[in-house]
Amino acid sequence: MPDRVTEPREEAPKARDLAGLDAAVSRCYACPRLVAWREEAGRVRRRSFADHDYWALPVPGFGPADASLLLVGLAPAAHGGNRTGRMFTGDRSGDVLVAALHDLGLASQPTSVSRDDGLLLHGVRFTAPVHCAPPDNRPTTHERDTCRPWLTRELALLRPTVRAVVALGAFGWQAVLPVLAASGWAVPRPRPVFGHGVRVVLPPVEPAGDVQALTLFGCYHVSQQNTFTGRLTPAMLREVIAEAWESAGGALHGHDGA
Repeated sequence: MPDRVTEPREEAPKARDLAGLDAAVSRCYACPRLVAWREEAGRVRRRSFADHDYWALPVPGFGPADASLLLVGLAPAAHGGNRTGRMFTGDRSGDVLVAALHDLGLASQPTSVSRDDGLLLHGVRFTAPVHCAPPDNRPTTHERDTCRPWLTRELALLRPTVRAVVALGAFGWQAVLPVLAASGWAVPRPRPVFGHGVRVVLPPVEPAGDVQALTLFGCYHVSQQNTFTGRLTPAMLREVIAEAWESAGGALHGHDGA
């Protein structure tokens, strides 16, 4: 691939809009271990996807450029986002999350199957602190920090409209806090601890500037482990997202009365 990115800290600030940022993210080759793993998953493939043409590149964020609610996960799944090329698409986690968004009127359909399935998000954007599928779903601290400039730039570009962030899991929570602090929001010290349903209001560092107050919410990740065991139920997920959406100034028009 031409124009490979190997220094996110240099390339991310150059993005003038989210479309440019997403394109740059998909060209990133900064972490050798992650590059090797995402490409291996695309070559070996899961038996049920043996005839699929895997994306096997970094997976950019997904959603409108004027989103008021940002959902921050962990990283793409090897046979989900790494296969389809879209966040929370093609796996059980995406099924659960998009169904909840659809129930609340924030997604155009209840499923997320492929990049060309017509899914639209309404005022909501997906992203992750790490854009490549990691072995065992466990990025290293170095990989997280190397990828951080992409998330920092994404928050900067969303700053005019974003009013709430939902961190899906402790990894997303811990990764997004320093990004929020670097992007103009006052993060308390000691830093708030992750928990399902935790809510923290972050005022702007400069009240007279262009940054508005933002509310950070914690939610258990939509992993199969959490959803299959009942640690996170659809009702619990809808409740957090609904509260975050309303805190961002949105009105809900759910499909099931949720």
